Amino acid sequence: MTRQWKDRTVLVTGGSSGLGAAVVAAVAKAGGRPYVLDRRAPAAGVPWVECDLADTRAAEAATRQIAEQAGGLTGVVTAAGMDVPGRLADVDGVTWDRIVAINLLGTAAVVRAALPELERTHGTVVTVASTLGVKAVGDATAYCAAKFGVVGFTRSLAAELAGRVGVTLLIPGGMRTAFFDDRDEKYKPGPDAILNDPADTAEAVMFALSQPPGCAVRELVVCAEQESSYP
Repeated sequence: MTRQWKDRTVLVTGGSSGLGAAVVAAVAKAGGRPYVLDRRAPAAGVPWVECDLADTRAAEAATRQIAEQAGGLTGVVTAAGMDVPGRLADVDGVTWDRIVAINLLGTAAVVRAALPELERTHGTVVTVASTLGVKAVGDATAYCAAKFGVVGFTRSLAAELAGRVGVTLLIPGGMRTAFFDDRDEKYKPGPDAILNDPADTAEAVMFALSQPPGCAVRELVVCAEQESSYP
């Protein structure tokens, strides 16, 4: 038996675009109430708080603000992420640190701040890693470091919160989103690249969020069948 969505409240980081926006749309369609943390406004009518997730203390405060506004949280999805590919020697330190901060430290900060509410409701956390969190490639040291960190963080969190909060690690492959738009051409997917629809990946998130207390979907790998980044 899966959870009913009426009165369920889900905080989505990075909910204004890409996978985050797809999760927001799926939660709303199911009858739940999505809330967003992002630097940009989400779809019209979706309540949100503006936040730079690289500022971890601000991320914690914004999470508590949304929890109060929502009257509690039953789910958190940490979909926010960024990358600037390049050789380690060519990526400046500020950019490298920011990639790790948003992808890893921001994830931990939001989950930390949401825990009191999630424990009260026996809710579910879905963290978003990447296939590059289990298989490293060159010119992605910051992103791989951060996403490998999300994998380790989530596995440890699942052990720590067992019986109190559901914890799911999502490992998605490349998706057809704006994630690649600002990259140098050599780091963009080629015209023949096979990428997933973020709405399909969002359905996997919904499956994890829908499990009843006591039933945990520990890890999900969701990618295009012919994607080369996994395994």
